[in-house]
Amino acid sequence: MGYNYIFVGLGNIGDEYAKTRHNVGWMLMEKIAEKYKLKFRAGKGDYYYADASILGKKVMFALPTTYMNNSGIAIKQILNTHKQKSSDVCIFLDEYNFPIGKIHVKATGSDGGHNGTSSVIQELGTTEFMRLRLGIDKKFRPGELVDYVLNNFTKEEQVEVDEMLKDALASVEHIIKAGFQRAMSEINSGKLFNS
Repeated sequence: MGYNYIFVGLGNIGDEYAKTRHNVGWMLMEKIAEKYKLKFRAGKGDYYYADASILGKKVMFALPTTYMNNSGIAIKQILNTHKQKSSDVCIFLDEYNFPIGKIHVKATGSDGGHNGTSSVIQELGTTEFMRLRLGIDKKFRPGELVDYVLNNFTKEEQVEVDEMLKDALASVEHIIKAGFQRAMSEINSGKLFNS
């Protein structure tokens, strides 16, 4: 029996990147690992993964070790090793077009200028995978994007980020419980957080 869901946190490996805006997907994975006491182990390829049974569903959580711009390599290895399809995957990633605190789920579409998403599309040869996008705000001038995403959140921002990660964890649980389609509308409308 395969996995019902494969959640992948995008980010850069290494302590110097751990608290950067680009690594908010990994931060979410850390929160999930804490709550569900996940034990990550090396996969057959460039990733670590942990299995869990949540709400009666078989779930894999994975962290690529390829650096952000090659995230797709690890995801392709996961799908090939475990004989899963791209539509079983949901990636966690940073989104600078959203303010901190905003969470949005998307089922398909372009890479939106995100190198991690671009790598996944390129390696899988499809846009059919879910994205859980976490706002990191757009406080940078033209040409400053790379420096911005590789900088740490400020102390003030970190407070908002922690709140967003709590909501994002609830979103992941809701996806597992309700399925991608229903969860998507309830997360994107804010209904999940206002109930």
